[in-house]
Amino acid sequence: MHTYPSGSSMDATHIVNGFSKLSREKKLQWIARQAELSERTLSEIHSHLHRDPGHQEVYSDISENTVTNFFLPLGLAPNFLLNGTLLTLPMVTEESSVVAAASLAAKFWAMHGGFTGEVKDVLKVGQVHFTWNGTEESLISSFGKQREQLLRSLLPLTGRMEKRGGGVEGMEIRKTGNRPGNTYQLFVTLRTGDAMGANFINSVLEALAKQFRSVMQESAVDGTPEIIMSILSNYTPECLVRCRVEAATKVFGNMDPGLSGDEFAHKFVQAVDIARHDPYRAVTHNKGIFNGVDAVVMATGNDFRAVEACGHAYAARAGSYSSLSRAEIKGPRFTFTLEIPLAVGTVGGLTGTHPMAAASMEILGHPSSEQLMQIIAAAGLANNFSAVKSLITTGIQQGHMRMHLVNILRQLGATREETGLATRHFTSRTVSFAKVEEFLNSTRDQNS
Repeated sequence: MHTYPSGSSMDATHIVNGFSKLSREKKLQWIARQAELSERTLSEIHSHLHRDPGHQEVYSDISENTVTNFFLPLGLAPNFLLNGTLLTLPMVTEESSVVAAASLAAKFWAMHGGFTGEVKDVLKVGQVHFTWNGTEESLISSFGKQREQLLRSLLPLTGRMEKRGGGVEGMEIRKTGNRPGNTYQLFVTLRTGDAMGANFINSVLEALAKQFRSVMQESAVDGTPEIIMSILSNYTPECLVRCRVEAATKVFGNMDPGLSGDEFAHKFVQAVDIARHDPYRAVTHNKGIFNGVDAVVMATGNDFRAVEACGHAYAARAGSYSSLSRAEIKGPRFTFTLEIPLAVGTVGGLTGTHPMAAASMEILGHPSSEQLMQIIAAAGLANNFSAVKSLITTGIQQGHMRMHLVNILRQLGATREETGLATRHFTSRTVSFAKVEEFLNSTRDQNS
């Protein structure tokens, strides 16, 4: 590792060239020298390769400069009753309490009517950004005359998708927000069937940009478009799913010894309402939703970064960041609802190439993209329910840290016997790193 004073230029002799063309072994040799890696670390890197060379080739091709695999647990959350169908959800996460929280909520709601999901729409968005040096009136008029020709020019790309019920849904000229200058966009809405459709959308947009520039140059009276960029948008507020649970407030009678069913329900509604009005709380509240959402998105080979970015933008669509879920009580009935945009696919991408993503899809019964949207929303609502339940009863740390106990014990080098003793000791005690360390030290002193 080489360091340079702030503002100074790097020594060109330390720049690595052609790194991506090196073999895996050469890459490891380079990083071993560069980072002065220990033999133990190198051995760990080697040990995480898949034993089947064919599978490893698949994983290596997913991302550039791959030298090994980074494992995350794939857990199962059973008892999800969604629209009358009982499902077990595959969930990939590094946070110890997520699968347990989803499972507990799923089991409770399976006994009280289950989850109800509905897809409101599946429109996705693409944009061709450009500048225009003529009048806006001329731009709008010329585009209106050429719109059908532009759509016909896309048929070589959209024809197959249209046969599956997809393709370009709409196309219009929009000013680009409040940006100064003559910057506009072709705002395009599309349907992509069961595919997430990123590559399809970008291909359509790039072809559209070329054709748009050509026909507008020929037909416009006083202007010429200059294309800036063509790209899909991960903000898809019309690719929207809603999931809810509903029951009489009396079903919560055993949630906490100090609360009746009505009291629990009212306190729950208050907690969710705080997240609706306070951005500081809303961010953590929504993070709890994405604990479940991301875990299923990752398990099925979808893009959790796009899903998160879209969800957070949607949470701020009214001008202030707010909760994605809502809770209310009408008479004796409690309703808890999550509305979230989810652009996901069940064909193409990693879903078709990653072996564990394919396994996850099989576990789910090979859902369509709209069914998967509802499944993911149910996972988010389940985790949100468990988190809020903990907050208004025992507190978040009791359950979370108990699940984290095993990780703490492993960090402290606990033996199997010590792990058993600690698990029993902390059954009814609050878990913290300091308290676990103190318990282990005390146990070891007694046995020395």
